[in-house]
Amino acid sequence: MIRRHSRSAIFMHWSNAVCWIFLLFSGFALLDNPTMQPVGQFWVDFWNGLAGGAFNLLNAHVVVGCVWIALYTVYLIFRFKGEAWPFIKEITDLHPASDMTWCMRKGLRLTIGENMMRKMGMATELPAQSFYNAGQKLAAVAAVLSSIGLAVTGALMVYMAGKPGTEELLQWCVLGHFLCAGLMAIVLPIHIYMAALAPGEGPALRSMFTGFVPKAFAKVHNPLWYKKLGLDKKDDAAK
Repeated sequence: MIRRHSRSAIFMHWSNAVCWIFLLFSGFALLDNPTMQPVGQFWVDFWNGLAGGAFNLLNAHVVVGCVWIALYTVYLIFRFKGEAWPFIKEITDLHPASDMTWCMRKGLRLTIGENMMRKMGMATELPAQSFYNAGQKLAAVAAVLSSIGLAVTGALMVYMAGKPGTEELLQWCVLGHFLCAGLMAIVLPIHIYMAALAPGEGPALRSMFTGFVPKAFAKVHNPLWYKKLGLDKKDDAAK
């Protein structure tokens, strides 16, 4: 087994997941406007009933949002150099041609299957990936940018609420907040499917609980990372 995730990274992943899901679900319920409501009035009624009214739901949304921001602030203070910065560098290490090829072939493998791809004369081999694959990197970049946008616009909305002269800026913040949430509403289900339901991804999902992945899994799915660890040399030496 190979250590893939630290305990702090696992904690942040799942605390982020819990906060994100609540904030996304409750946030859409706060849009009590038929022209802007993306789910339906039943969603608004359900969450308002659950919280005991729109005001209580808004307060809960703000409190969870503040907890989410506080958790990441503490994490960045204590883990920026050791975990956060290496994470940023990893997910922004993009290779357009290779990454696009990976995304297209992976999508086809999950939809029409490898056998059909071969019958159609299409290559099925995925480009070698490092610690994160191309799909994970794109999802992570979207999540980081959306998180920054949501945190900034959310904090500004709370600060400016009810203050004269801030109406125009407040409207822009609401729009930005909604757009960032909308982006994550698209990315999050894809990420959940790819991480939890896509064939062959079981070891990666379990690593988000245990912190470890099997050596054989890393060698096949993340060969560039496997090579960085020097495990390929150890394999050659063992032969």
